[in-house]
Amino acid sequence: MTAPRIASLLRNALWRAVCGVSGGLTVTGRWGVSGGCVVVANHCSHADTAVLLAALPAGARPVFAAAADYWFDVPVRRFVASSLIGVLPVRRSGADTYAQLLAAARPALEAGRTVVVYPEGTRSTDGTVGEFRSGALRLARDCGVPVVPVALLGTADVLPKGAGFISPAPMRVHIGEPVDPDGASAAQLRQQVVALRDGERPRPRELALAA
Repeated sequence: MTAPRIASLLRNALWRAVCGVSGGLTVTGRWGVSGGCVVVANHCSHADTAVLLAALPAGARPVFAAAADYWFDVPVRRFVASSLIGVLPVRRSGADTYAQLLAAARPALEAGRTVVVYPEGTRSTDGTVGEFRSGALRLARDCGVPVVPVALLGTADVLPKGAGFISPAPMRVHIGEPVDPDGASAAQLRQQVVALRDGERPRPRELALAA
C-alpha cells in the first residue's frame, strides 16, 4: 500500500472519530467515481473539511484546494494542513489564480485522487450558498474528470465562522451524482448543491456515523 493511501486511511479514521464526538455525522448518497474527480461543496465552517474527510471514502484519497496565505502562514496551521488534512496551497490574489489551482491540482487528479474545491471562495456567514466561481468547473474540464456536487449541513452549528470552540451538533453530508463538466455551468452546479442541501432528491441508503 502506498504512502498516500495509508495517509488517506488514517485521516478518514481520525476525522470519523472526531465527527462522532462532535455531534455525529450522517452520509447519504453513493460514491460513484472510480478515478480522479473534482468535488464541489458549500462552505460555511472549518468543520466542512473535517466532515468531508470523514464522509468521502478513503479510497478517493481527497485533497483540498485552499488558500496558501491562510493555511501555511503559521506553523500550527501548516502542520494541520499538510499532515492532518492534505491541503493543496493556492494563492488567492493575483491574475494567475486559476493557473495556480491547475498546477496544484492536476497531478493529484492524474493520480486518480479527489480534489475538493469550495467554489464560493469563502465561508458563508448566514447559511446561504453564495455564487460559485468557475475555477472548479474549468479544472474538471481541463483535466477530463467529472464533478461531484456535495451538500454539507450542520457544520456551522458545530463551528461557526469566527468561533474558537466546538458546540456538538448533528452534521449531514449529501453526495450527488457525478456531472459531466462539458455540459455544465457554475450556476448549475450551485443549483445542484442547493437542491441536495434542501433535500430535493430521493433518499438513498444512509450511513450513520454514531455520535
